[in-house]
Amino acid sequence: MKTIAQEDIYNILHQVSDPEIPVLSIIDLGIVRSVNLNNDIPEIIVTPTYSGCPATDVINADIRLKMFEHGIGKVKITTSLSPAWTTAWMSETGKQKLEAYGIAPPKTGNKEVVCPRCKSKNVSCISNFGSTACKSLYQCLDCKEPFDYFKCH
Repeated sequence: MKTIAQEDIYNILHQVSDPEIPVLSIIDLGIVRSVNLNNDIPEIIVTPTYSGCPATDVINADIRLKMFEHGIGKVKITTSLSPAWTTAWMSETGKQKLEAYGIAPPKTGNKEVVCPRCKSKNVSCISNFGSTACKSLYQCLDCKEPFDYFKCH
């Protein structure tokens, strides 16, 4: 049996996409809290973006499938709800990928939401509820395009 390194597991997890935002890996999203190796059986600690996230089961299945594709037949996935996930856990690369995909990345503090298409700050919140629970729907008042904003939390 091949010895598995933590770095190998993280490299595989970079290949697991978020099902709701496929340009982000679960590493980019920041939901993988840690990886522990117990007798060469990886335990992956995952914190969903919120406790009722409907994508959690799909993400866990995708993790198992990706591990199996890389010859790792046994994996333990542990869901940890505390501390609660926060957008601060997202990688800077993930935030850049969001913007390139057309979703305004989360802004902390008093920073303004910026249109991911034309970079205008002349935007308006249409609805606090976007395509998923973690996004709000905005419209750019300059280019007139609607876009999602990934809410801070």
